[in-house]
Amino acid sequence: MVEVLFALGLVVAVFVGFNIGGSSTGVAFGPAVGSNTLSKLSAAALMTVFALAGGLLVGPAVVESLGSDLVETAFSPLISIVVLFFIGVALFLSNVVGVPASTSMTAVGAIAGLGLAKQTLNSGLMLEIVSWWLVSPIVAFWVSGVIGRYFYPTLVEWFAVSQSEGSLLVLDYSGAIPRPRLGENTTEREFVGTAVVVGIGCYMAFSAGASNVANAVAPLVGNGSLEMYPAIALGGAAIGLGAFTIARRTMDTVGNDLTDLPLVAAIVVATVSSTIVTFLSALGIPASFVIIATMSIVGLGWGRATRTTQLTESVREASTAPVESLAADDAPTVGGEMSHDPERREASRENVPAASDLFEPGTTARVIFLQNVVPSIATVAAYLVFRFLPIA
Repeated sequence: MVEVLFALGLVVAVFVGFNIGGSSTGVAFGPAVGSNTLSKLSAAALMTVFALAGGLLVGPAVVESLGSDLVETAFSPLISIVVLFFIGVALFLSNVVGVPASTSMTAVGAIAGLGLAKQTLNSGLMLEIVSWWLVSPIVAFWVSGVIGRYFYPTLVEWFAVSQSEGSLLVLDYSGAIPRPRLGENTTEREFVGTAVVVGIGCYMAFSAGASNVANAVAPLVGNGSLEMYPAIALGGAAIGLGAFTIARRTMDTVGNDLTDLPLVAAIVVATVSSTIVTFLSALGIPASFVIIATMSIVGLGWGRATRTTQLTESVREASTAPVESLAADDAPTVGGEMSHDPERREASRENVPAASDLFEPGTTARVIFLQNVVPSIATVAAYLVFRFLPIA
């Protein structure tokens, strides 16, 4: 019977990691995929490698918090299976509708439901986690908002590039050994900018692994079924499986539907959200990665929309790319191209872009709503089961 429960626990943990991969890959690589910088296959491969790295290097602190500190109830094999089941089902529902749900909030909610039902919840740690959940999106919003309002023109001058036709790199067979070189239309500036976008996506994948691998395996570590690092390796592999399969819809949502996101803006959002998540993970706090990233997008859009200063002529001339304005329609965007219509670009010089040009309010509201509903489902379901059924 014990062997059966152990095997079932592994299956459910893989199911949870599978759904985490489906959810987190869209957040990490949606901008790069939406801008045609990466294929979905390449994004999935990078997500697998860097999420595992984040789990191994930073994730153990979060595993410890969820697996042994949050509740005093011992994680028996059966309890672990039930908790993981609720986490997996809630995340699966979010992936079905193509919304990247907060895996950390869902995992904490399911474990908190167990603690509430058995009156063994560590209320001090829970209060600390919830406090960071409230503070971190606000920090992400305002940091991104300040960048969008006061520093975005400078960042455009430094980083903005147009995307050329054809391959970024090609193989040169003129020598004895084939070696890569820039494509026919690729500039050095475009190559460096593309490398930055991909690198930031890898950084996001790293921070997602640091925070989210624990959500799949913490109960199994807590009950002693698996040691820390084998469990993290299992979670990382399961995340990779989700990245290669069901992540396509969430990559479309983040990369194309949520916002017409310029590549420079994608760099800002990724840097801000990944830094906050990695910091919290190092403290052992399971961070709400997708909500932080979403609020960073909204904050950057708000900051750009409320700017009172305009991009100066010197900035426009300094960039090798024809960046005439900060309007999302005219800068290289995630899911779009740079406008080459002179009249449209000339008109955009006179106007600061509206918020609706920078993020889609309807989709944003739907994403934020579902990101809070999914953890609530896991919490209520876990509480009801552990309160009224003789499982523990």
